[in-house]
Amino acid sequence: MKTKSEYMRLLKKRKRTQMHVRSRIRRETQRPRLSVFRSHKNISAQIIDDLKGETLVMASSLDKSLRDLVKGKPKSEVAAEVGKRLGELAKEKGISEVAFDRGYYKFHGRVKALAEAARQAGLVF
Repeated sequence: MKTKSEYMRLLKKRKRTQMHVRSRIRRETQRPRLSVFRSHKNISAQIIDDLKGETLVMASSLDKSLRDLVKGKPKSEVAAEVGKRLGELAKEKGISEVAFDRGYYKFHGRVKALAEAARQAGLVF
């Protein structure tokens, strides 16, 4: 178990990494941002318009439409289904280009599976 000081150091490092990634995205582009959140069991992603401050499209492994489809599958396959669903919803809304915001997560495993599935569904980033 981590001590409180170790835990606080970890949180500061995560926040610093997250803000570094996000500042580069905002500096380079005016496209909407595809933000990823990953927990131990679930994954969710949303496309956010930072200029208006609103969420345009959202998909999660907790959605009722995906819950039955992904039951019993490995987490990477669940992430791929979420990415595919997000890409489909974005196409319906007319969104084709986004900036990928991985937060403080490494571009590996479930985050990578979600990104690749979203690309295959038609999103460009």
